[in-house]
Amino acid sequence: MPATEIIRKKIGTLPHKPGIYLMKDRFGTVIYVGKARDLRKRVSQYFHPSRRMGWDLKFNALVEAICDFDFHVVRSDPEAYLLEGKLIKEFHPRYNVSFRDDKRFLMLKVNLNDPIPNFAFTRFRKDDGARYFGPFSNSGALRNTLALVRRQFNLRGCRAFTPGEADYKHCLYGHLKYCTAPCIGNVTREQYLEQVRAACDFLEGQCVEMKEQLEVEMQKAALAQDYEKAAGLRDLIRDLGETTKKERKFERVPYTLPLSLDPENDLAALAKVLGLRQPPQRIEGFDISNISGTFAVASLVSFKHGRPDRANYRRFKIKTVEGQDDFASMAEVVKRRYSRLLNESKVHPPPSDSGATRSPKSRDEGGEAIPHELQKLVDETSRKVRRGIPIKGEDRRLKLEDSKHSELPASILHPPSSLPDLILIDGGKGQLNAACEELKKLGLEKIPVIGLAKEFEEIYQPGERKPLRLGLDHPAVKLLQRVRDECHRVANSYNAQLRIKRISESVLDEFPGIGEARKAALLKKFGSVQRLKTATLEQIAAVPGFGGKAAAELKQFLEARG
Repeated sequence: MPATEIIRKKIGTLPHKPGIYLMKDRFGTVIYVGKARDLRKRVSQYFHPSRRMGWDLKFNALVEAICDFDFHVVRSDPEAYLLEGKLIKEFHPRYNVSFRDDKRFLMLKVNLNDPIPNFAFTRFRKDDGARYFGPFSNSGALRNTLALVRRQFNLRGCRAFTPGEADYKHCLYGHLKYCTAPCIGNVTREQYLEQVRAACDFLEGQCVEMKEQLEVEMQKAALAQDYEKAAGLRDLIRDLGETTKKERKFERVPYTLPLSLDPENDLAALAKVLGLRQPPQRIEGFDISNISGTFAVASLVSFKHGRPDRANYRRFKIKTVEGQDDFASMAEVVKRRYSRLLNESKVHPPPSDSGATRSPKSRDEGGEAIPHELQKLVDETSRKVRRGIPIKGEDRRLKLEDSKHSELPASILHPPSSLPDLILIDGGKGQLNAACEELKKLGLEKIPVIGLAKEFEEIYQPGERKPLRLGLDHPAVKLLQRVRDECHRVANSYNAQLRIKRISESVLDEFPGIGEARKAALLKKFGSVQRLKTATLEQIAAVPGFGGKAAAELKQFLEARG
């Protein structure tokens, strides 16, 4: 059935409800994610003849590439907004611009274990014992609601972790009676905790009485012709409704990496374009990911028979390169990958005819002489590895009387992946030349290597001045795009994982008034936050930049964080 007929029938089944839709090309790749208040009206607009007559080249290219779409119904427009952002971050569709960065929606957090709990904004959810509210699609509404909550429940808005009398002297919240001032003993900690818990209940949706009270005040202001006050109350009621509305969380997305409809055809087309003798059965792709030179990582993905071979994916931390240098980073990763493969694939020479004299090289990894029976199995297994013959389970272990040789060496028991038939480098001539130099040093210059530049999907080959431009619809380009996009996904997810780990470990950043110098001094002294938590008050006070009071506040802060 033609794609247009499939799309026309699917549009007829769309409900008039809010939701998100995912446009896909003929290979099943998600190329655009959008949201809609009315799914049927919004999706049908893409295929209306009048829209195709416009001068928007990007829109026309998107519509021409659409061969199918999926949709997901949600309960409200804010839910569609949240799910749209999550899916864009997951798929990085080609035709989406917004939400492709790593920025998250705002949330509210409060830790009831703190001496004087305080509400704060955050974009990351941590396992620190705090209560989290959100995420919220409208950050302005959230900020207005928090200001209302603080005034309604007399909560503090100061930044100090444990405010005292010195802080109260300059505190507008306390002097204006917005806060009950637990810092100077106006209320006990238990009384203040009751105020915080009431605010938490309010944020969870128990706000009917306050809404009714605000509506009454708005009507009074309107009758008194105080329209400015009435408009402010109207906006506040709207913000309150948006913030306290129940939203679903979308932790898991029921979509996977799109696959080709005909991978064998794509491989054959790629072999023809590159002049290979046969289609590349194993392709390995490399990508570098860093943010201004920090958290520099690399990914290696493996495709076997045109499909992802996730068992052979690898992730690397860049070790020898300082700053943002993609060329040097690519050279390091290629060298580390194939140096290790070559080291793992080294095999022992066959035994001598007599079997009495053993060569020094015919030794296992522990340096002890290998018996004749074991050596024969090593040689036989090595030949299978070189020829690509799978090793059967019964060949993986030897039952010998000598327990010292009860197992084969690790390189034979777990044979390395065979060298790839094609290497794909994400980037242009610079990254490609850096990779080729390292492969040449390793004696692997015969392995075909290409680079794929992002802007026009140009294919760079060693020794060729001009790149290949095959067009976005060429099956070879589609295959290379799938490998490259999977490289991006693995590298970016690893980069994000390291950054989130760094953020979660840097609990010191939440301690008010601490700077980089004092934080660095603490970590230099104790090595980690976990060891800092077990330190005594005297040990903390001995760190440069900390006195008795600051050390006591930090100790109390860490104890509250568990």
